[in-house]
Amino acid sequence: GEDVKPFTPGKAKEIVMSLQQPAVFCNMVDDWPALYWNAKYLSALLDGKTIQFRLGLKTVDLVPQFETRCSYVKATLEEFLAWSCGQPSCLSGPFSCYEYSKYWAYADYKYIARIFEDKPEIFQDIRWSDFGFPGRSGKESTLWIGSEGANTPCHLDSYGCNLVLQVQGRKRWHLFPPGDTSFLYPTRIPYEESSIFSKVNVANPDLKRFPEFRNTTAYVVTLSPGQVLLVPRHWWHYVESIDPITVSINSWIELDADHEARVEEAITRLLVCAIKSAENPSDGDPWLNPTEVEATSHEINLQYLNKAVSAYFKCQNASASEQAHPSSTVTEQRTSASCKRKKREAGAEPEDCRSLTHEFGFSTLKAEKLQKIPFGPHLIQVLPQSQETGSMGAVAVESDGRDLLHENEGGHFGKLHHTRKELVISNDCETPVRQMDSDSSPNASQTALSTNDLLDCLVNPHVISLVARLLLERTRV
Repeated sequence: GEDVKPFTPGKAKEIVMSLQQPAVFCNMVDDWPALYWNAKYLSALLDGKTIQFRLGLKTVDLVPQFETRCSYVKATLEEFLAWSCGQPSCLSGPFSCYEYSKYWAYADYKYIARIFEDKPEIFQDIRWSDFGFPGRSGKESTLWIGSEGANTPCHLDSYGCNLVLQVQGRKRWHLFPPGDTSFLYPTRIPYEESSIFSKVNVANPDLKRFPEFRNTTAYVVTLSPGQVLLVPRHWWHYVESIDPITVSINSWIELDADHEARVEEAITRLLVCAIKSAENPSDGDPWLNPTEVEATSHEINLQYLNKAVSAYFKCQNASASEQAHPSSTVTEQRTSASCKRKKREAGAEPEDCRSLTHEFGFSTLKAEKLQKIPFGPHLIQVLPQSQETGSMGAVAVESDGRDLLHENEGGHFGKLHHTRKELVISNDCETPVRQMDSDSSPNASQTALSTNDLLDCLVNPHVISLVARLLLERTRV
């Protein structure tokens, strides 16, 4: 007999679309072939194909290790595994400049549809349909492979919510609610569409410079293989690999609220690119994240803004029409998977948002439809840290999902964009990982205001949200 999952697809989707705090699903993916996707299996599957790795220092200073501060190499998974095991063959390979004891490596944001384009049959190893998203598979998912210490700087995603499957090893997630945004000192430098970074290194916060960080409430969970984490919309997160090798798979789910978020992102892009491009170029201020590669022109950014506004009103009208004439296939429509780090080409039409309205039309019911969140052994609530646990504690979900354990280690805390461009790779060993001040400007005076200081105010999420509403109101009139 086939194992019965604890939640039906409909109920799982209801939880995903209604829950406004992080939670861990257990016993939902036991029959997924993707659970066999450990690094050795993937190495054989890729058969010598090279992928890009981001490398950072294991030492933890007061500055977040943004992607602009990392080094990059292209290597095979076989070479990565040999390096992580300390094999002598790595002395002449792509990792030869990076001592394993001092560096971590991360193959992050690898779009499964791209790296396995010649093996489309493996897309079906990932079955997000079990969570109520029919047709969503590995083709709409992203792969992450890292060594111990690999981490993603604290940030929030402008679009969607996130489902993350842990396949190999464990990752520790440090999550902060949207209400903590001002305490996390948001910045758009380095600039990357759809990612708002925190200037605070939450693994080692500089409380003299960022005293309001004391007011944050951390939700910390250690995710083990076979578990799926729900990261709700606009929750900040810092993620770190805590085992020698980690593999995880995620998929971002678009939400109705993303239509206004795209307008906000378009305004932000226009302002950041216009102001930073007007500055005298400086090698000491890498303001553009490697994921963006190049600054787009004012004309293109203005087109982007107009298309985002048009798409917003198109979706508003579609939603109103849907409410007036409900469709019998409301919950059967698929969404677009391209929400995280999604760029618009200058001449491209916005996505047809009717499918989004159909797909998530019922989400407005939210808590009304979910009479009670079924927390228990199959859905673990990620709880805020108690004051007693302290800033370095963590909540670990046991692999069977039945216990919540508090750890006091005294150690460290930790886009769907199918057209994401690859960074030009340099294997120059004499170019070390850059160390910079928290404002990414090594020569910045402590008293003089910089362009980045101005931008932190101008494109603060609260300010941009207000500007977007004013702009949409003006357009509506």
